[in-house]
Parts: sequence; structure tokens; C-alpha cells
Amino acid sequence: MVQTETAIASLSIDELKTQIKRLNSKAGQMKMDLHDLAEGLPTDYEQLMDVAAKTYQIFRQIDEMKQQLKILEQQGSN
Repeated sequence: MVQTETAIASLSIDELKTQIKRLNSKAGQMKMDLHDLAEGLPTDYEQLMDVAAKTYQIFRQIDEMKQQLKILEQQGSN
């Protein structure tokens, strides 16, 4: 589930914080799954690209949300 930049931009500060918290939890699990897969190489190497791509996407989404949150917080402090 990848949100578009437009969807991210429409979220409130509280909604962004909630989404980031939820995604951080999921990202942590995905990072552990990728780590476990890498440690087991060459076993299950076929899964490596898929797991890595999903892990990349979630961390990219978190980064985009954090950037939007920073913008919203700066606007709110002006």
C-alpha cells in the first residue's frame, strides 16, 4: 500500500504522526525479514529482490511522510 504524494499532502499533522508510527513498526519487521533472508543466503535468494523492493518502498514512504510532517509543523509555527 503505497500512498501518493497527493494523499500524503492531504493528511493532518496528527494523521501523519499516526501513519508514520504505524509504518515504522511495519518497516522494522520488514528490515528484520530482509536481514534474516540475507543471513540465510544463498537459500531463498529468489525472494531477495521482492523483499528488498518492499522494504525500500516502505522506508521511502516513511521518508516522504516525515518531510511532509516537517513542512506542516513549520507552517503551524509561523
